[in-house]
Amino acid sequence: MATRYVEEQVNELLLQALETERGGIQVYAQAIKAAQNDDLRKEWKEYLDQTRHHEQVLLGVFADLGLDPEAQSPGRDVVRHLGEGLVQAILMAIDTAPPAAAELVAGECVVLAETKDHLNWELIGHVAKHGKGPAAKVLQAAHEEVEQDEDHHLYHTTGWTRELWIRSLGFAAVLPPPEEIRNVETAIGASRAEQARSKML
Repeated sequence: MATRYVEEQVNELLLQALETERGGIQVYAQAIKAAQNDDLRKEWKEYLDQTRHHEQVLLGVFADLGLDPEAQSPGRDVVRHLGEGLVQAILMAIDTAPPAAAELVAGECVVLAETKDHLNWELIGHVAKHGKGPAAKVLQAAHEEVEQDEDHHLYHTTGWTRELWIRSLGFAAVLPPPEEIRNVETAIGASRAEQARSKML
């Protein structure tokens, strides 16, 4: 594959990653307003602060690589559109749904946003591991600083949203979720925590 195309794709990934973090800041700002559970609200406030830090980490990457963080691309436009849609969904739920239902919508929107965010950083890590030259080292440092937060955000919010849904359906829920209790940081850990939830009821 042509080197220039690969470089353009890495740049595209970074633009989408930055836009995802910026959208995530807005998603968390609204999700916090919808949160009814005090522990979940506290957690999302921490995630908001971490997401703001991730934006700064990426801006540092752009500076180190001599890239324009405000450059636009069709892919970045799509990511921005998706983020704005998630924010609008939360606002709609806050305005029209019962508080518990709005909290569920917020949880789902955070999971959707964090799924894209997690994928971005997984791909950045792949480029860092398999790429060459100074850019790989810059990406590796950024990945090491952010990746654990991204795992935590995705797996823990998924657990919260699952358990809140289970409670809303009239069944016994584990709150805080097993992912919190076991301090899950990996996909395998998240799977094991979910499988063990029946023992925690």
